[in-house]
Amino acid sequence: MQPFTTLTSTPAPLKVINVDTDMIIPKQYLKTIKRTGLGTALFSEMRYKEDGSENPDFVLNQPAYRKSEILVAGDNFGCGSSREHAPWALLDFGIRCVISTSFADIFYNNCFKNGILPIVVSQEDLDKLFDDADRGANATLTVDLVNQSIKGPDGGEIRFEIDPFRKHCLLNGLDDIGLTMEKSTKIDAYEEKLKGRAWA
Repeated sequence: MQPFTTLTSTPAPLKVINVDTDMIIPKQYLKTIKRTGLGTALFSEMRYKEDGSENPDFVLNQPAYRKSEILVAGDNFGCGSSREHAPWALLDFGIRCVISTSFADIFYNNCFKNGILPIVVSQEDLDKLFDDADRGANATLTVDLVNQSIKGPDGGEIRFEIDPFRKHCLLNGLDDIGLTMEKSTKIDAYEEKLKGRAWA
C-alpha cells in the first residue's frame, strides 16, 4: 500500500449529502475482484449521460478537477452497502483523501485499508473548504498527515483528529497484510519451532 504523508492537490467539491456506495460505484461493476480499472466507473451515473458521453456539469469532468486527489464532500459520505469497491474506485481514479463532516463506519474503515485518508471536519470548516474548492485550479489544499493539518491556499489551517494506530498504518503504507508481515520474524521463528514437534 502506498504510504500517505503529505498531499497537495486542487480539491474537487462534491456538494451532495448522503453519497452512498452505489453512487460511488454502481452494482454492475462489482463483478471484479481486482482493485484496478474501476476509476472509469467512479460516480458513473453522475459522470456519464445515457449515451455514454461525459456529463460536463459533473465536477470531476470539469478541467480544473480532472486530476484532483482530494474530494470535499457533503455529510454522511459512503453510506449504504458495505462494498470495498467504493474506495478501490476512488483510489483508481486518483483520490487519496476525502474530507466530510461524517462517514459511514464501514466505508471509513475500508478507506484506511486501501491507502485513502478520510478526514472528519466541522460544518464550518467544510464550508471553508468548499469555498476554496470552488476556486478551481486557482486554489490548492495541502493535507499533512504527520501534523494532522489541512492548509488552504490563503494560508489558513484546519486541524483534524485521527486514531494513532490508523495514522501509523497510513504513514507506513501498512494494510492488513503489511501489518502481518511486520511480525514475519516472529512467525518464522514459531514455524521453525513447530518443526521439532511430531504432532504439529
